[in-house]
Amino acid sequence: MRRRGAVLLRLAVLLLLTLVPGAAGVWLNLPASGTKCVSEEIQPNVVVLADYAVVHEGHAEGGLPTIAAKVTSPYGNTLHHKEHVTAGQFAFTTTEAGNYLACFWIDSSDKGVDTSVSLDWKIGIAAKDWDSVAKKEKIEGVELELTKLEAAVQAIHENLLYLKTREAEMREVSERTNGRVAWFSIMSLGVCIVVSVLQLWHLTSYFQKKKLI
Repeated sequence: MRRRGAVLLRLAVLLLLTLVPGAAGVWLNLPASGTKCVSEEIQPNVVVLADYAVVHEGHAEGGLPTIAAKVTSPYGNTLHHKEHVTAGQFAFTTTEAGNYLACFWIDSSDKGVDTSVSLDWKIGIAAKDWDSVAKKEKIEGVELELTKLEAAVQAIHENLLYLKTREAEMREVSERTNGRVAWFSIMSLGVCIVVSVLQLWHLTSYFQKKKLI
């Protein structure tokens, strides 16, 4: 019975983890010239950990082309920049909300060779070292799964608050835009009325001078 409960608890943890932005494996085919980027929208105070490497497929051992990698924040701050590498890793804690951009391009002399890069991107609780947590806090089994479950629930709660804030910001922008459109429509109507009155006055004065009316 206890074993069954542990299995159900693990299933619950896995289900919650699917609701939280977590690990994502990406395969990028780099063009001979140009840049290939991948972006992820992340909220503040979230740990991000990623490993990238040039794929050996189609290349002889020791003959891998080198690449350059650059990671920037939503405001354009450089968080990671490496050149002439075949593998690397970047880790940081977000300070800004928005799209974080990771870009890769070939910087070796042999740019005519097709090159692929594997990117293992982990965010939030997916980037947490649970083995170290278990050793540090001396927990295991069901207690460890409960800790993961608590972290997943907390991450979902924070994500919902972030989405609620974004929705409020978008609603405020929409209302402000609608207000400006309404004022522009009123001003346009006012201008049309004024122009019509001026045209009528001008025509009346013209016909009066010509003694047509």
